[in-house]
Amino acid sequence: MRNNIVHIGAGELTYEIRAIVEIAEKMNRFGLKTNMENIGDPIAKGEKIPQWMKEIVADLAMKDCSYGYCATKGLLETRKFLAEQTNARGKAQITAEDIIFFNGLGDAIQKVYGMLRREARVIGPSPTYSTHSSAEGAHAGQKPVTYRLNPDNHWYPDLDDLRLSIKYNPSISGVLVINPDNPTGAVYPERILQEIVAICKEFDLFLICDEIYHNLCYNGTSTRPISDLIGDLPAISMKGISKELPWPGSRCGWIEVYNADKDPVFAQYVQSILNSKMVEVCSTTLPQKAIPLILSHPEYPLYLATRKARYEKYANIAYLLLKDVPGIKVNRTNGAFYMSVVFDRGLLNDQQTLAIENHEVRAMVQELVAAPGTSLDKRFVYYLLASTGICVVPISSFCTDERGFRVTLLEMDEKEFTQVFKTLAQAIGAYLCSVDRCAVIANEAS
Repeated sequence: MRNNIVHIGAGELTYEIRAIVEIAEKMNRFGLKTNMENIGDPIAKGEKIPQWMKEIVADLAMKDCSYGYCATKGLLETRKFLAEQTNARGKAQITAEDIIFFNGLGDAIQKVYGMLRREARVIGPSPTYSTHSSAEGAHAGQKPVTYRLNPDNHWYPDLDDLRLSIKYNPSISGVLVINPDNPTGAVYPERILQEIVAICKEFDLFLICDEIYHNLCYNGTSTRPISDLIGDLPAISMKGISKELPWPGSRCGWIEVYNADKDPVFAQYVQSILNSKMVEVCSTTLPQKAIPLILSHPEYPLYLATRKARYEKYANIAYLLLKDVPGIKVNRTNGAFYMSVVFDRGLLNDQQTLAIENHEVRAMVQELVAAPGTSLDKRFVYYLLASTGICVVPISSFCTDERGFRVTLLEMDEKEFTQVFKTLAQAIGAYLCSVDRCAVIANEAS
């Protein structure tokens, strides 16, 4: 090319959650049967949408108004409905004008980070959902800035690390919190959220809180919406219907903006996000029309409670099957529908393997793990997939120095779900014991 046309942040745009699918599909062509535990799509794993919800959507599809544009911010009646819900539940008082709809939170995330001044950084958790870290890194053209989530403390944020990172990096202008968390399944108690809010106020930062899983908490845990705790702090909450209803194919999410009137710079920033959306005209109309009808339906509370009960049951099955496996750290999932498992430091090496029966698949894995830069947990993920057919995501792809994997709790068949985690437990043990640890330790010492 005459000129370099590649964006400065292009190298930060990664999404291993879907990238691993291409590898699985290649192995499928060689006859390997796979169990996809990588993507948080309840529909793909067989979850059934109730008839009453389908009838709402079907009825809307028969109305001409569902096929037209809506206002750039979104349908006024839906924004009013959501504002009333927030005001009834929490302390923050917002209006319909404080809500902006997007084509899924992926769209919202790209706009929220993309409209920041390049020098302004948002510090996010580590590990973190890769759409956030990729978008933040891409906007700045640098590696994401992060604070540590501690696997030895329920995956809660290391608040000392957060404070020091902010103190010694003056470019940090905002803090990201994901609660309940993806990829760890942690649910943050109120005291932690209050401390994060206090840190933001101390350093004059704004707060982004991804709350798309907010109504999917269980195992006796509870949390507070960030709108309850921020006071006059400028903040953005991210919400949507892809996980809760669930309707991921709707591509329908929104942000709620708090305290834009408290800071003129923040107000100008929010206006730029809206202007960016205005260039696209608007977001999808039909899902917005469905939101008030579905969330206010008399059967919705029981439907949601039933789903949470199933995730709670499966979270406990998974935890009981993995918690005593030597060499890994496992925390019980309390929200969303993911579990992150990390290996004890120093246990992974580039000599460990699992038995692979299919010689074509074996050759493919040997080529994959020989590629430069292949992380040790991605190496495990490749061997796990080829040996057992279980497809998970390496935790290193979630912007962290930890090494392990994320797995979903979405398999509908309890017998199949239990077998997946029994197989995982066996595979972890076999992989860690597949080389002579004494020889490895001796080599490290020399």
